[in-house]
Amino acid sequence: MPVVSLIGTSPAAAEVNTAPPGVVPALQQWTGGTGRLTLTSSSRIVVPRGASAALKALAAQVAAEAAELTSLQLTTTTGTPRAGDVLLRIDTTADFGSAKTELRPEAYRLIVTGRSAEIVGGGQKGAYYGTRTLLQSVLGSADRNSIPVGTAVDYPNYAVRGFMLDVGRRYFTPEFIKSYLHWLGWLKLNTFQLHLNDNEIQAPDGDWSQAVSAFRLKSSNPAFAGLGADQGYTRQDWDSFEKTAAAHGVTIIPEIDAPAHARAFVRFKPEIGLDGGNSDHLDLSNPAATEFMKSVYAEFAPWFRGPTVHIGIDEYPASLVSQYRTYVNAIAPYVRSLGKKVNAWGSFSAMSGSGAGYDKNMVINSWNNGWYSPKAAVADGYKVINSNDGLLYVVPFANYYHGQGLDGQYIFDSWEPHVFGGTSDLTFQDPMLLGAMPAVWNDLVRATYTELQVHGLVEKSFAALAQKMWSGTRAGTNYAAFLNRVGTVGQGPGTTYLPDTVVKPEPTPGDLAFNRAATASSSETASLVPSNAVDGTPSTRWASQYTDGQWLSVDLGSLQPFSKVGLDWESAYGRDYDIQVSDDGTTWRTVAQRRGLATAGVDTLTFPATTARHVRMQGITRATGYGYSLYAFEVLA
Repeated sequence: MPVVSLIGTSPAAAEVNTAPPGVVPALQQWTGGTGRLTLTSSSRIVVPRGASAALKALAAQVAAEAAELTSLQLTTTTGTPRAGDVLLRIDTTADFGSAKTELRPEAYRLIVTGRSAEIVGGGQKGAYYGTRTLLQSVLGSADRNSIPVGTAVDYPNYAVRGFMLDVGRRYFTPEFIKSYLHWLGWLKLNTFQLHLNDNEIQAPDGDWSQAVSAFRLKSSNPAFAGLGADQGYTRQDWDSFEKTAAAHGVTIIPEIDAPAHARAFVRFKPEIGLDGGNSDHLDLSNPAATEFMKSVYAEFAPWFRGPTVHIGIDEYPASLVSQYRTYVNAIAPYVRSLGKKVNAWGSFSAMSGSGAGYDKNMVINSWNNGWYSPKAAVADGYKVINSNDGLLYVVPFANYYHGQGLDGQYIFDSWEPHVFGGTSDLTFQDPMLLGAMPAVWNDLVRATYTELQVHGLVEKSFAALAQKMWSGTRAGTNYAAFLNRVGTVGQGPGTTYLPDTVVKPEPTPGDLAFNRAATASSSETASLVPSNAVDGTPSTRWASQYTDGQWLSVDLGSLQPFSKVGLDWESAYGRDYDIQVSDDGTTWRTVAQRRGLATAGVDTLTFPATTARHVRMQGITRATGYGYSLYAFEVLA
């Protein structure tokens, strides 16, 4: 029987919070302090005297969200903060580190002392994002009412951090839309494009009168009676979307797509369609088609509070390129005359060979490298958004375009907004690259799936996409640990309609090491990293190089009392090793010793209760010719 030796220990003082709060997306910069700030129901969200109505509304919103997510019952006030308060203010001249100038309004600083906390936004959105970090930090604390002392400086890498939902081919309820606006804001995503009209890809037996199609906006104007689908959005619905979006830092981009994907318009006015109306394409040789589309944009532009309207313009027949170019060059400036900027799907390589001769005052969603690659669009002078179909499209339950959802681990490990695939990648933060917008296309119009089933597909990668759009690789390289963080912060306030469907690793009850920062003397390969031993996933492991004396250490984040450790050894196990603890990560004391372990598997060591921040398995002798390899290293109270 192997021998366990027990050695007594004593607690020491608290130390610096080197590990940043586990928020999603991860912080750009963190400077840790000592201790924690505990919030109570006596704490207040304070705004300065003379603060804007929007900032006051944000303070009230945060208090309500804290009550929804935790047991805290915060109040709001104007004036000077006192002990235990959170000050919320805007300062456009504050230091936001390496934030790009144009992104400073979305940047923020979170300064936490042992007395109070302060959120300084570069603009209203920056202040809002700072409150997301505050709330997520509280959710990540063991007591769910405190946050670590330290300073965060945070900002996005890209201006457009978006998501597109095809509601033209499939109706999504207002409740779903508003829940997504809450969720987008929680993850610091700022753009929600709604693809408002479309139809099935092929007409049944070539008869377009039998095709499923819809335009989802329902005007009370008699001139458009019958254009909007029965399952559609009224002006009241749309106003509720815009109000929710504004409260959560999100801009809605409405997309009205023509001259292809236009069956809903042709059905309403058959005379403007190709082939005598038996088509889903507008007949651009008929001036009435362009004039009708102008009337649609004019009717609905007053509904849209955001600065941008998307005009579609994808997948029209290349044989009609002259008419197509004329249409684009008429519609784009017309929509701008309505006070809106213009976005469009990239199509010019397939239509014309290049963007020569087309309106240049548009932003291009580069959706297919053949239709119009990002490099081609940039060469033609367009700013681009990454909506690459091969990487970012989901067609729910289809056998193409990621029918079961994007692979979150692939996104986390291998993708960033500048990645378009093949030879089409741009440089990181290319000045012509605005950001990214993955998309859900509901091509299978006659399938019977629900909106919540679509959510199950989206959720698989949503947090990873948000991470890579905001702060790139700042979350590290361990996807299982990232999922644990996602599970801790959840989908945020106002999202109870959305089921949480992602299967995340679960810790052993009472495991203080779960998802904490882990380090080691070495790793056998780049994938067998120390964090694998504390990620709660039984199939992942850490493995060292093939020498005696290797070690694995975990930082519990603060001084914690415990009396047991559990190690799940892979076949390459340690025959002799010590369990050591430290208060500062430098000076170690031994609390237990294992000698003569004879088999791999679970090995539990119990010892007199001690208090420490760092816990280490210090190897002495290997049991095999390989290194030390652990599936799990648990620290138990």
